[in-house]
Formats: sequence, structure tokens, C-alpha cells
Amino acid sequence: MTQIMKKKKEKGLMPSLRTELSELFDFTSLFDRPFFPAAFRANWNRLVVPPTNIKELDKEFLVELAAPGMQKKDFEVDIVDGRLEIKVEKESESKEEEDRYHRHEYSYDAFYRSFDLPANVNPDKISAAYHDGLLTVHLPKVAGKAMKKGKVISVK
Repeated sequence: MTQIMKKKKEKGLMPSLRTELSELFDFTSLFDRPFFPAAFRANWNRLVVPPTNIKELDKEFLVELAAPGMQKKDFEVDIVDGRLEIKVEKESESKEEEDRYHRHEYSYDAFYRSFDLPANVNPDKISAAYHDGLLTVHLPKVAGKAMKKGKVISVK
């Protein structure tokens, strides 16, 4: 529960400036207040790093990354120096103009995830698909084969 405090009215020359300055330098309450609003903090981790599942099956590794609201073209999936790299950049813009108002909004979403791959992954058979907000990357296993340095995987 948040405590609501009523400010005292101060007398004298420039009382509001004095009140603002005293609140600015009141370090006792500085650490009691959150820096970001609660609604933003609740979604912070989800916004920065999307949830990911990694499964090891008999014949492959399966990486599932939840990224709703994206499209296939927003993903860039690569193998670089034995790492699976998943990058997303999505920009959107909306304009609305009427007689009495003009609204122009921008949105930009981006994230990056990387995972070290085991040496028994066959880089030539790696595939990725995006469906219903879930990116699925199939990493087939192969016995006794070393990993190549780099490869670009197209998302289907």
C-alpha cells in the first residue's frame, strides 16, 4: 500500500522552489521509491529477454523462443563461431490525421540471444520456423563431426 502524504504549505519567498529543492536532496526517501513504474518493472524481463526453452532429444536439440507479434522477416538466425545467434529488430509507425489533431507514433522492438552449441550439431541441417509467436530452431545431432565456423539460417 502506498502512503499518501499531504505537503505543507510553506511561507516566504519562492516556497515551491524551496519545497522542490528539499525533496530533490532528500536522500532518505530516494531509495524508498522505485525508479520505474510498477507496470513497467513487471514486464521488464519479458521485454528485454524473451523466454526460451532448450530441449535435448535423441536426434536433435530444439530451441523454442517465445516472440509474439513478430513476423518471419523480423528474425535473423545465424551460426557464428560455434554460437547460435538470434536477433530481432522490428519497427512500426502509425499516423492518424484528422481535422483537429495529428498523431504520429513510433515503436521499436529488438532483442539478441546467443547460445553456445555443442560440437555434435550438424550445421548443414539446421532449420528454423516461426509459427503462432514461437520461433523453433532444430539443431540435428551428428556423431563425431566438428562444428563449422559460420552459417546463416533462413526462418520459414
